[in-house]
Amino acid sequence: MRKPPPTTHADTAGDAWLGGVALLGRAVDYALGCLCLVASADLDRPTPCHGWDLRTLLAHTNDSFAALTEAASLGHVALDPLPSYDSGDRHGHGGDGGDDRHEGDRQDDGHGRGRGDGDDGLRYRATRLLHAWAGTRDAVVSVGGCPLTAAMVSAVGAVEVAVHAWDVARACGHPRPIPDDMAAELLPLARLFVTDADRPARFAVPLNTAPRAPAQDRLLAYLGRDPHWTDNRK
Repeated sequence: MRKPPPTTHADTAGDAWLGGVALLGRAVDYALGCLCLVASADLDRPTPCHGWDLRTLLAHTNDSFAALTEAASLGHVALDPLPSYDSGDRHGHGGDGGDDRHEGDRQDDGHGRGRGDGDDGLRYRATRLLHAWAGTRDAVVSVGGCPLTAAMVSAVGAVEVAVHAWDVARACGHPRPIPDDMAAELLPLARLFVTDADRPARFAVPLNTAPRAPAQDRLLAYLGRDPHWTDNRK
């Protein structure tokens, strides 16, 4: 039997790319299920992102999907300026799309970025971003001028997509947990990519949780969310 060739850097990079895109695909599948829960009557409901209603969260999620598509299609994406929050309005998520424009003021830039046109549009863009990432093998993506591998960007995207999908489901009053195996893969990525430098501007401070809590709970708590959050309005 012929001895298999040694593993090369290209092989390792390819495996990382496949793993990152596959994880992003699973996160998008989960998000599609959560977006199906949205009804027009839910748009004013609060979310686990303190100070944001569901309408605002969906607009932010739209921007996240569009930015990921832009990163894959163009090989670069700009970071939007962080919004200014007071101490009572900090969010347990990134600020890459959370500016103070109203939904009706958002303009399509050719990649669908900035269009908050409901959950149907979001589901379309979620599917579209997967097609875009299918052609990024071995690519380098410039994020805010910083070169990152496609594998790294897709992995960060998976964290963003999955956690915002959980936010959406909870805001709609549905307990739709992040699958255990996916949450277990996302947790070390979140710990790697989200540092103290990102708090409290992009992410809220982490919450305490039991060391043996489910991976989803530890992931959400690390990103500043209460894993048991519910809409307590009377």
